[in-house]
Amino acid sequence: MSDRSPHEETLFDVARTLTDPAARRAFLEQACASDAALRVRLEKLLEAESGADEFFKAAAPFPTPNPEPAAQTKGTNSGGANSLGDQVGMRIGRYKILQKIGEGGCGVVYMAEQQEPVRRRVALKIIKLGMDTKSVIARFEAERQALALMDHPNIARVFDAGATETGRPYFVMELVRGVKITDYCDQNNLDTVLRLELFIQICQAIQHAHQKGIIHRDIKPSNILVTLHDGVAVPKVIDFGIAKATEVRLTDKTLFTAYEQVIGTPAYMSPEQAEMSGLDVDTRTDIYSLGVLLYELLAGRTPFDAKKLLQNGLDQMRRTLREQEPQRPSTMVTTLQGTELTRLAEHRSAEPPKLISLLRGDLDWIVMKALEKDRRRRYETANGVAMDIQRYLHNEPVVARPPSRRYRFQKLVRRNKIIFAAGAAVSLALIAGLGTSTYLFLMERAARQQAVVAEQRAEEARANEAKLRQLAEMREKITQATVLVNQDKYEDADEVIKQVSIQAPSVEGAAVFRLVGEWYALQGRWKEAAEHFSQLLEINSLDGWDTRTLDYLECGPALLELGDTNQYEHFRQAALARFGEAAYPFADRILKVSLLEPVNSQLEKALEPLSSAATSSFATNAGVSDDIFLAAWQSVSLGLLEYRRGNYAKAAEWCQRCLDYPEYNAPRTATAHVILAMASQRMNEPDKAQSELAVGRDLITSKFKNGVDRGNGVQGFWFDWVFARILLREGEALVDKTSLQSQFTPKLR
Repeated sequence: MSDRSPHEETLFDVARTLTDPAARRAFLEQACASDAALRVRLEKLLEAESGADEFFKAAAPFPTPNPEPAAQTKGTNSGGANSLGDQVGMRIGRYKILQKIGEGGCGVVYMAEQQEPVRRRVALKIIKLGMDTKSVIARFEAERQALALMDHPNIARVFDAGATETGRPYFVMELVRGVKITDYCDQNNLDTVLRLELFIQICQAIQHAHQKGIIHRDIKPSNILVTLHDGVAVPKVIDFGIAKATEVRLTDKTLFTAYEQVIGTPAYMSPEQAEMSGLDVDTRTDIYSLGVLLYELLAGRTPFDAKKLLQNGLDQMRRTLREQEPQRPSTMVTTLQGTELTRLAEHRSAEPPKLISLLRGDLDWIVMKALEKDRRRRYETANGVAMDIQRYLHNEPVVARPPSRRYRFQKLVRRNKIIFAAGAAVSLALIAGLGTSTYLFLMERAARQQAVVAEQRAEEARANEAKLRQLAEMREKITQATVLVNQDKYEDADEVIKQVSIQAPSVEGAAVFRLVGEWYALQGRWKEAAEHFSQLLEINSLDGWDTRTLDYLECGPALLELGDTNQYEHFRQAALARFGEAAYPFADRILKVSLLEPVNSQLEKALEPLSSAATSSFATNAGVSDDIFLAAWQSVSLGLLEYRRGNYAKAAEWCQRCLDYPEYNAPRTATAHVILAMASQRMNEPDKAQSELAVGRDLITSKFKNGVDRGNGVQGFWFDWVFARILLREGEALVDKTSLQSQFTPKLR
């Protein structure tokens, strides 16, 4: 492995982006100054870059079987002798390389086909030959772990990780078939509203990463791809290659940002990210990059021209980002001339004057608040940006704009055009009535009746305004609580969300209740945890089925750990009332959490629809083998169901099937051993029961002895371990008690 410094690595990253030879020479002269040896090393590294793909010849574990015909590989990549086009069909581990789909300064991304245990297309990222410095490998492993921590529909999922025989790390992630967001918006001529709706999803994905303690630090269009799911555009955030861990340790290797090292893409880089000072980078650097992305989506340009930033050299680039104020988006658009302005407006399905009018005002304020040089004046969270855009789309006052009385009144008029138009008509009628007091009494009475109607409408308008103000205050409380949670101030966050009414549910509110409830559970404060999870079940209706059913898996174990069996009985009756009448997704989760305690015949009958749905889902997953993880958990649920029914042999068969799956998951394995022990005891196999119970007990007690954390979907969540511990108590009471009785039973001669 090379011992090049992180500073040298960064200079290479910047130099390779300069395609103009004169600009590259000027940059190297300024960056290297009097260090001639450094310049020689950089020039050699730039010359060797094009041949980087040759590392696959050393990395391949065995020769390529069934090589592709030359006619099919010739056009795959036009990079010459060193391109991957001649290597199509080679394997890295259990992955077959199909084609090269992307390349950065340090790594290369390929489309690959996974061979086992399932067959699917994936994206495989690996470090280039010659780029395997300590800092690059540390950054690469940080991206791998960062992606594993996150579970969000707008963030590409990670599947696998490993290293070649020569030691170069790689990881395998979800293959996102899409184009970068700016190209997608322009190709489809999306108007401003549709662009903002896509941007809101990106903010929610970045907020999820921040809640997991990850800062992206390289948000730009090429790292946000838009793909289509059933005809619906879905943005996906990719490439956490320079992400920074703020709350968790991402890799065992040192990830060090040296003095005067720049990490990021200059045009999208925050001032503090470019500035070399003692000020650490936090989540607000991503807020700045989101502002640059929003600027480009609206105005078609970045605040500062990327080529000029690079051509001016590092010092001038930092000075520009730190000191020069960018133009507002509307001002930037007005500087465009002729066909350039017309083309920009056409891509946004608007006439040039209308486009400038749309940008001027609230959108200008939102973008410029995100681009504040002083990070203390930016939005605190990515959710704050998304909520302000939603306020704009709903014609509500935005936080970014100074709240003058005139501005608030204009917003009120836009939201209630009909009411204000009616009020104006009534006012004109009253004036006309004063001027025509000689009219007949009936006409005067009609005017008075109109005044009464107008007053009623005005009263309704005031009531609506009060309701909107209350809703805005509630959202502000949720935002404040989110910030406190990000700062690990959970009890302070709890005090804030106690002031929020659950009558108006929101995804953000449910997320805060969930995080605070999990924190209480991890502290062993089951009363508070059960209270939060019970409230969460009332407000999580806006979340998807995955999140809703996971909330039930949190609430049930919390109630039993609290010892409140009566409340648990009400809980599972409510769960069956909500999910028991139809084949909802994740039926096995509701089935499992409803079986933590023994069931009577009436409850067993109510569980029948869920049992059928889980069995059908298992057959589908087992046939396709696309999700072994899900099939294994379904085996546990069906094993527990058969045990509660008294079908002990069938229960043992389901548990053994779970243990035979190749993907290991500790809490799932422990639970299967415990259920298998109880089933064996019921079938008069005491030795096997003792053996299986000992295995499950060792796994569970070891986990709780070392301390239970929040966990994740791959390694197991905290409630999976609590679920296993509850069943362990039941198993010990059955197996150990029966064993003790047998010791004192007199043997017959």
